[in-house]
Amino acid sequence: MLEKIFKLREHGTTVRTEIMAGLTTFMTMAYIIIVNPQILGDAGMPAGAVMVATCLAAALGTFLMGFLANYPFALAPGMGLNAFFTYTVVLTMGLSWQAALAAVFISGIIFLLLTLSKAREAIVNSIPLSLKYAVSVGIGLFIALIGLKNAGIIVHNPGTGTIGLVTPEYFIDESLRALLPFGTTPTSILLAVFGLIFTSALVVKNVKGSLLWGILVTTIVGIPLGVVNLGENFTLVSMPPSLSETFMAMNFAEVLSFGLIPIIFSFTFVDLFDTVGTLVGVSSKAGMLDEKGNLPKANKALLADSLATIAGAALGTSTTTTYVESASGVAQGGRTGLTAVTTAVLFLLALFFSPLVGIIPSAATAPILIIVGIFMMEPVTKIDFSDYLEGIPAFFAIVMMPFAYSIAEGIVFGVIAYTVLRLLTGRAKDVSVVMWILTLLFVIRFFVI
Repeated sequence: MLEKIFKLREHGTTVRTEIMAGLTTFMTMAYIIIVNPQILGDAGMPAGAVMVATCLAAALGTFLMGFLANYPFALAPGMGLNAFFTYTVVLTMGLSWQAALAAVFISGIIFLLLTLSKAREAIVNSIPLSLKYAVSVGIGLFIALIGLKNAGIIVHNPGTGTIGLVTPEYFIDESLRALLPFGTTPTSILLAVFGLIFTSALVVKNVKGSLLWGILVTTIVGIPLGVVNLGENFTLVSMPPSLSETFMAMNFAEVLSFGLIPIIFSFTFVDLFDTVGTLVGVSSKAGMLDEKGNLPKANKALLADSLATIAGAALGTSTTTTYVESASGVAQGGRTGLTAVTTAVLFLLALFFSPLVGIIPSAATAPILIIVGIFMMEPVTKIDFSDYLEGIPAFFAIVMMPFAYSIAEGIVFGVIAYTVLRLLTGRAKDVSVVMWILTLLFVIRFFVI
């Protein structure tokens, strides 16, 4: 039955490999179950209801991805988009969280219309192959940076105004300590370094499920070190909180009267190109692109993303998007929708095992993100940097993702550089109509947002 649904042999995979990949993907993105309620809680949303909405939106979107597109990609409320929701739309602009949910819902409808018209698929397929490879590499650097920051190894350096390596002073000076990720201690950093070395060794030895084993062993080691706190009343199973406070709580009257076109545009823009970047980048690494460099069934994958955003807003969470952490499952051999379905089932189970999910420390997941970043670097060898017409746009796409801390911004700079360079060198006819439209929209966007 599984063979018939997911075509495992055709994709060169097995049930065991797919389940292990799904477990790995879930473990690397399970933090969202804890972090999303914390961030949206700052907007005044009830944390318990948001936790349930997060799990349900992630499960629904990931199920759709697995069954509709047969791809090993997982979805969940997006990091960055949830921060934009809380700290810009609600706390800075003064909207209620109910109105912000309405804005997310409307942006989801726009995604759906773009998907049904195949405009989103045209966008995915219009990106040149060199930029697709660059997106994969850029995402790798972005993931690695997130991992290094989550581990507390890389921190904000107030002296230079940028980032730098953590030093002992960060644990002595109170003002510097405030710059560290919450809960970071010298012991947690050492645990993360242990996890990185241990998991790297497993990868080098080609151990099956190396990333998952890395998370589990690092978490266990963290218990006697005091990094993992089980607490006095720790229980494995608990009933999920009520969803009633956020379900269908959207306030359309407020969002329409406020004139929120720029806000809706922002939600639409960031989710669209984060999703496109993730699909292209992870698919490139997994060898899922066809001979023309296009992603087969891209529209079905984008449809799953669109429907998940609409459902997520109705349930009570910010924009749901395809997760770059899906690369961890792909790195473990995940090639079909069975990986996604496994991850989706685990999100549903997490509703009842939230205490267990909550004890996994950043010190255990951060090394996995760093190693996945290394995996994502491989396509850089396929970019011809000796041809500056190809190399310069690829370079901007790669470096702007970690430097701007945004997959979407990397795509923006890469596309603009690609189009402008060809215009200035008499190669404008090589640029597709879709790429011209994207460039124009990207330039306009700088003046709108």
